[in-house]
Amino acid sequence: MADDLPTPKRRNKTLSVADALAGALDPMLKKRGFASRDIITHWRSIAPKPFDSTTQPDKLSWPRSADGAEGAVLYLRCAPGTAVFAQHEAPAIAKAVNRYFGYVLVGEVRLSAEPFTPSSAGKVQKRSSRAKARLPRSTL
Repeated sequence: MADDLPTPKRRNKTLSVADALAGALDPMLKKRGFASRDIITHWRSIAPKPFDSTTQPDKLSWPRSADGAEGAVLYLRCAPGTAVFAQHEAPAIAKAVNRYFGYVLVGEVRLSAEPFTPSSAGKVQKRSSRAKARLPRSTL
């Protein structure tokens, strides 16, 4: 009877955290209107400066009828103090997104009411006094 069971496949490879969480994040992103993670993960290379670090895509809202509609509405979260500038430059942001994807994905850009949370990639971590004491003076 033990010979009837198939042997399980072994995965002897390492996975990145992004690959491991991809299955868990995709349903949440689909609820927000995103077909894939590309616009979120590549936002820094898609958005024109300074919007690459002061805005984040929140959701894509697709029109209910596809008759004559070109593109979705992209809602952006904005850092405090940059919302007016982002609203003024909305056509340039839409053009940058469409240029990246090669077709008209975004027809309009609006601001989201959700709060902006900057990514941790751009932050510089402060060194504790204990860590500073261990480093030579030339690196401080």
